[in-house]
This record gives sequence, C-alpha cells and structure tokens, in this order.
Amino acid sequence: MTVRPIDGLRLGLDPRWCGEDVDEIVRRRLDEVVRVFRGLGAEVVEIAFPDVRQGVEDWALICAVEAAVAHGRTFPAREAEYGPVLSHVLRVGRAASALDLQRAMLRRMKLAGRITGVLDLVDAALLPAQPFAPLSLADLQSLGVRAELVAKLQRYTCVFNMTGHPTLSLPGGLDPAGRPVGLQLVGRRLGEPTLLRAGLAFQGVTTHHRARPSGPAMARRTASAPA
Repeated sequence: MTVRPIDGLRLGLDPRWCGEDVDEIVRRRLDEVVRVFRGLGAEVVEIAFPDVRQGVEDWALICAVEAAVAHGRTFPAREAEYGPVLSHVLRVGRAASALDLQRAMLRRMKLAGRITGVLDLVDAALLPAQPFAPLSLADLQSLGVRAELVAKLQRYTCVFNMTGHPTLSLPGGLDPAGRPVGLQLVGRRLGEPTLLRAGLAFQGVTTHHRARPSGPAMARRTASAPA
C-alpha cells in the first residue's frame, strides 16, 4: 500500500476569493496545484473567507503610522532625501489621528477572529500569492501613483500580516512569458509545522522551485556570464 505524505490533510479553498478578478493564468496554475495536492492525499474542501477589502485599507494606514514612528528622527527633517512614494506614506502616517488608528486596530482584531474561525475548519488554506504573474519593472515603478494596483497586489498577503496567521509562499509554475506564478499556504496560529510538511510534500513531486525565470533580461545575464 502506497503511503501518501499528506494523507488526510484538509486543505481549504475559497473559489470566490481565488477566482474573482484573478488572471486566467493564475487560476489555471492554482487548479494544477490543487490536483497535485489531491494526488498527495490532501482533501480539498470549500471554505469562505470574509471580505478583506477594509483590512487591506487598514493595513496601509497602520503601516504608515508605524513607518512614521520608525522614521521620526529623520522625517520630515530630511524629507528631501526621501523618494516620493515613501514620503507620501510617511505623511499619511503623521497625519493619522489616534481615533483613526484605534478604529483600524479594532477592525483588525475583528478580522483576525473571523479568519481564525475559517481556518479552524481546515488544516491550511490554499491561495494565490498575487492575482497576476509578477509585474513588469514599469508597473513596479508606477506603484506610487496607482493605488488600485497596490491594493490588488497586496490583497492576498497583507491580510495575514494583519491577522498574524502564518503563511508559506511557493512557486506554482510559470506563465507563458516564463515568469513564476506564486501560491501560498495559510495556516492556523502556530501552524507552521503543517505548512512546512505540505510545502515539502508539494516540492517533492514538482520542479517549479528549480525553474529559472526566462526572458530578455535573463538571457542577457546568461550570455554575459563567464564560462
């Protein structure tokens, strides 16, 4: 009898959150990852995460306040030495009121409790790391003026920074341009051993973690490398 490494592991998947406003290539790679986990013995069950959009906004405010405190000795005294994006973040943090911060902190506690309730139903949850393949350099340089892109970029990650649940990010394959598509496992509090066991099992039967991104930049780098 073949013993599968994660037999009986209950892996939660929210079809709405993982499919809504998510690029087709990410959905396809996620479907493939689900098939791999099922082949390893995991039971993939449907779950429903709460709406996290307010949590993403609150994370931005809380981070801005924390950053403003951390840079208090040099900002705004040396503002000219800062770039425009970080300067904007620090100004937002300095302008936030105690009431704004406390309201965000209370919502943070409520969101953490609701997500804990969802994760108590499974051993771990499977999510994309981003709703799209890695951004181009031009897109990354535009983040400071595209708030909607920043929110989309952070929708699957900053939420768990807010709630304190452990996550494990893994490569889940490549897109047609040769860029890696990421996935993540999210666990219960102190659930890191389960995430590592599942991640190790996944990488034991896949080679995504050994793949090298392709593209002109990589080709140039390879060509210029010494023999």
